[in-house]
Amino acid sequence: MFSPEHSVLVVIDIQGKLARLIHAKDALFLQVAKLIHAATLLDIPVLVTEQVPAKIGKTIPEITTHLKEYHPIEKSSFSCCGNDEFNHKLKETGRRQVLITGIETHVCVYQTVCDLLDENYDVQVAGDAVGSRSVDDKNCALDRVKVLGAGLISTEMIICEWLRTCEHLKFREVSNLIKETL
Repeated sequence: MFSPEHSVLVVIDIQGKLARLIHAKDALFLQVAKLIHAATLLDIPVLVTEQVPAKIGKTIPEITTHLKEYHPIEKSSFSCCGNDEFNHKLKETGRRQVLITGIETHVCVYQTVCDLLDENYDVQVAGDAVGSRSVDDKNCALDRVKVLGAGLISTEMIICEWLRTCEHLKFREVSNLIKETL
C-alpha cells in the first residue's frame, strides 16, 4: 500500500481548451482537487506538468486554485519522463510511490506510467482522476496500464490508504474531502 511518506502526486496536463473537452470533466476536476487537498494536508509533494502551454494553455483554474504552490513543469514529450526537469524534481522528492492523475489517459498518462514502471517506480493510477475525450480511449489505456503492472485505484481508496486509520491526526480534515460532491 501507498503511504504519505513515500508518495508523490503527479497531475498531468489538465490545461487549456483540451481540459474542457474531456469526458465527464467536472467529476474529473473534483477528484483531482480532492487528491491535491489530501496530498497537501498529508505533506505529499505534488508535481504538475503542462504540455506545450504556449499552444494548449496553462493549467485550468479549477486545478490551480487548489495548489499550495503553482510551478508547472513545461514539457513537449508525451511522457513526463521525457523531460529532464520532471525527472529531476521526481528524484528530488526521494519517493518511489507515484500516484498519477490527469489527461489524456491514452497518451500522456499512459506513456508516463510506462516510463515510470520501466524505472521501477511503484505506480498507481487514480482511475476516477484521469480522463480522455473518448471513454473508449480512457478504458483501453487503463486496461493496458494494469497489464503492465500499474495499480488502478480510486480517489477515495488512495486517500484512505494514505490515512490507514480513523485515528490519523488529519482524519477529520481529509475525510471531509471524501464527502464533497459535484
